[in-house]
Amino acid sequence: MLCHYIFVSKRPTIVSLQIQFANAEDKQEFSKFPTKAGRRSLSRSISQSSTDSYSSAASYTDSSDDETSPRDKTQVNSHGSSEFCVKNIKQAEFGRREIEIAEQDMSALISLRKRAQGEKPLAGAKVVGCTHITAQTAVLIETLVALGAQCRWTACNIYSTQNEVAAALAETGVSVFAWKGESEDDFWWCIDRCVNAAGWQANMILDDGGDLTHWVYKKYPSVFKKVRGIVEESVTGVHRLYQLSKAGKLCVPAMNVNDSVTKQKFDNLYCCRESILDGLKRTTDIMFGGKQVVVCGYGEVGKGCCAALKALGAIVCITEIDPICALQACMDGFRVVKLSEVIRQMDVVITCTGNKNVVSREQLDRMKNGCIVCNMGHSNTEIDVASLRSPELTWERVRSQVDHIIWPDGKRVILLAEGRLLNLSCSTVPTFVLSITATTQALALIELFNAPEGRYKQDVYLLPKKMDEYVSSLHLPNFDAHLTELSDEQAKYMGLHKNGPFKPNYYRWVSRRFMFMLKSVFQTEDMLETCMSVE
Repeated sequence: MLCHYIFVSKRPTIVSLQIQFANAEDKQEFSKFPTKAGRRSLSRSISQSSTDSYSSAASYTDSSDDETSPRDKTQVNSHGSSEFCVKNIKQAEFGRREIEIAEQDMSALISLRKRAQGEKPLAGAKVVGCTHITAQTAVLIETLVALGAQCRWTACNIYSTQNEVAAALAETGVSVFAWKGESEDDFWWCIDRCVNAAGWQANMILDDGGDLTHWVYKKYPSVFKKVRGIVEESVTGVHRLYQLSKAGKLCVPAMNVNDSVTKQKFDNLYCCRESILDGLKRTTDIMFGGKQVVVCGYGEVGKGCCAALKALGAIVCITEIDPICALQACMDGFRVVKLSEVIRQMDVVITCTGNKNVVSREQLDRMKNGCIVCNMGHSNTEIDVASLRSPELTWERVRSQVDHIIWPDGKRVILLAEGRLLNLSCSTVPTFVLSITATTQALALIELFNAPEGRYKQDVYLLPKKMDEYVSSLHLPNFDAHLTELSDEQAKYMGLHKNGPFKPNYYRWVSRRFMFMLKSVFQTEDMLETCMSVE
């Protein structure tokens, strides 16, 4: 369509736009678009429809989900099995392609699969898992199956499941119970279906957040008579395990993967450094330059988020309870503040603590119009979302996982993923980093399942450093990296074995000067190790 734009000034301060069309057909085509009045009417109808659907405090789903619940469907895979519950088993082919893409950047896990599948170190293992169900975790699940395990799986987050991947797993015979957009009732139903299976009882648990472990303790405590161990990868779940251990209620060994070096220094730091920007961009289209951002928590997740936001020009503040982390934030060039003192000025509020009520209703009430609120921690308790489900506030769905919470005076706060994990709920995470975590989880399961009786007691253990080093070494070929080998003289001088481990148990990947200072305070390495192992 050829048209000419001519600016015509009617008044000194008003400029209007006239469009001259090349022919009558173009003018008629242009007239099909709504008039100004029509656009106002259309805008009102869309707004009204949105408000009608989402203004109540009740739970809701996208309009695209207005179909039969997966719980009410009877689906069968190509092998005749119906022991699964996914959104649509017909999406399996698309899910398989997703998994194949993920495998290309998870070479270490594939290498582990090839090295160990002949020995079948998990033969006889019956693993019940509760993690995010994505293409990356599918590679982990299929690796466990290749190593001899039988698996039943459910999702640890109601928004992070990739439906086509769940379908692909179900098609291969893995009993998967998960779909994106589950209700709270669906969530616990899926966990129950995973655990409570006729003729099948788990002897290993792989958990992310502790919900599966909690459900087994609550509903099926007899299962722990056969369980050989629990592998947990989140700070929330690990905290629950330490509470059980302290109370003398932990009846099986548990492996704390969350605090392994490969999880903390890679998944938590590098994964969040990239995925925080992806999640915020996809949901809000925000430009970060000059935005006032407060990040609650300066652990590895907080460090990754802050580094990314600062690099794009955001003005970043930190809240912290730990003086060591607070000092790190100061040395990295961030202001350490109290949330209540800066909340009115913030454009974005991000929680990264694993705690509860980090952002309270009182603070939400004081936020400025348009403030974006999201969570990068595992649990959905960090933001007091429950207090927002009240009659005086209106919920308006803007797009998938994006809600406007509207106050009586018209103020709007933008809440992402209803306070759940932003990056996995609203975007994707880097496959390579998840390969590191998945390999660590697989090795932890192999270690606990094959450990001789008595090696691990009813307590929480960190992954041995030798395993951390092994996981890291599996990923080095991706970068064509070549390690230097110690000579016999050097190894003797350092008091190390030539093949590792290369760091003592108390080492936390901090500066040697800092460790020297700590040693001088605690007098001996034994005292230091005892102090630093206290959780």
